[in-house]
Amino acid sequence: MRRRTFRGKRRSAFPNTVRALIGAGVVVALMGAVTGTAAAVPPPPPNPSDSEIAAAGSRVDEQLGAVGQLINEVAAANQQLAQLDAEVAIRREDVNKALVDLQNARDAADIAAQFVVTAQQALADAGTQIHAAQQKFNEFAVSSYTQGTGVASVSSFLGSSGPEDVLDRAQVLKVLSNNQNAVLDGLQRARTEQANKDSAARESKQQADAAAAEADAQKVAAEQAIATARAALQAQADQKAAIESQRDAAQSQLDVARTDVAGLQGQRVAYSAWEQQKAAEDAAIAAAASAARDAAVQAAARVAANQAAAAAAAAAAAGQRSHTDIDGTESDSDTSTTTPTTPKKPRSTTQTPSVTGSAAVELAIDRGMSQLGVPYSWGGGDENGPTKGIRDGGVADSYGDYNKVGFDCSGLMIYAFAGLGISLPHYTGYQYTAGKQVPSSDMKRGDMLFYGPNASQHVALYLGDGKMLEAPQSGSVVKVSPVRYDGMTPYAVRMVS
Repeated sequence: MRRRTFRGKRRSAFPNTVRALIGAGVVVALMGAVTGTAAAVPPPPPNPSDSEIAAAGSRVDEQLGAVGQLINEVAAANQQLAQLDAEVAIRREDVNKALVDLQNARDAADIAAQFVVTAQQALADAGTQIHAAQQKFNEFAVSSYTQGTGVASVSSFLGSSGPEDVLDRAQVLKVLSNNQNAVLDGLQRARTEQANKDSAARESKQQADAAAAEADAQKVAAEQAIATARAALQAQADQKAAIESQRDAAQSQLDVARTDVAGLQGQRVAYSAWEQQKAAEDAAIAAAASAARDAAVQAAARVAANQAAAAAAAAAAAGQRSHTDIDGTESDSDTSTTTPTTPKKPRSTTQTPSVTGSAAVELAIDRGMSQLGVPYSWGGGDENGPTKGIRDGGVADSYGDYNKVGFDCSGLMIYAFAGLGISLPHYTGYQYTAGKQVPSSDMKRGDMLFYGPNASQHVALYLGDGKMLEAPQSGSVVKVSPVRYDGMTPYAVRMVS
């Protein structure tokens, strides 16, 4: 197995490398800044041509004419329907009249039939009375003549005293006979009159029956008329429905055409707005790039000029074991020779900063900002600057981090604070306990912000004004981002006061 040489041999060449990377970092930072800002600009919307908009407008005009014609036809159909509905109403009332007339005729026929029955009964009663009176008269006459019980009996003649007496008695008999005949005549007249009434009742019944039949015929005719009117009304309603369906279809086509025009016009407006937004954001990108260039150049210049910070960083790194040194030795990637190693001391976080206060804060921030645009490399970065990453067997490997020179999040913090003579462990969880913990709500410029359970996911350097410096993830670069509060730990860590 090839033995690894101590990485400390290569660190002596890092200051030059760092200077080269600072210049490259500024360029990459500008590119990263432009890319990050441009991502906020949506892709351009469609920009329809004038001919497309004009053609859509012509389709609207055509559909407007068709819809207008169909609307007129619907109005005419509605008017015709109103007339037919009025006719149906009249037919309905004709049926009502026929029904009323029929009921009246039926009532008259019923009354006439009852009157016929009454008249026939009265006629029968009169005949019975006449028959009884005639019978009594006959019996009286026979009794009078044969038995002498009456004033006109034979005994009346035989018992008379003389002719004059006979004449007187005959006269009396005649008077009695005449009275009896008068009674019989009266009864006979009554029967005749009743018979006439019966005949009149029969005639009334016949007339009532005829009226009822006529009323029934009128009812049937009225019902046929309303059926015809209803059929005409239904046919007109069907015709109207068909016209309305055509109108609705034309209206739908008009709506589609209008939508097309509105959509094309909206696209044109949206495209114009996008052009203005793009121009404004291009200007903002240029301004941000210029500001980032100035900030990175100024920070890099200050870092390069601060020889004391470079010496402090070198001293912090000297003789310390790299967090990737698993078996106690490390190999140079460009040699297979094995060299003796010197004992290494474990990393310590108890060093006293070479400077304190706001100057220390700005020094740490300058060192971090000088690395803007340097690639993210998982496991990369130490006190002297960016280093090659290591393999993770997963996402980092898919991005080739093991072959990139750069920083991960905790490596960037190591470099930032190394200029103060502070050596941090290459693990966010240990960095979380390396300084004074303060509530995240009280964070100040220069504090480290942590994320995840027990600070196990991520760390960034707070710049103030809601901004932080970070090496976010594989495929990205060192950059300035808005502070994310979701997932932040309850405490920030303050390395210098």
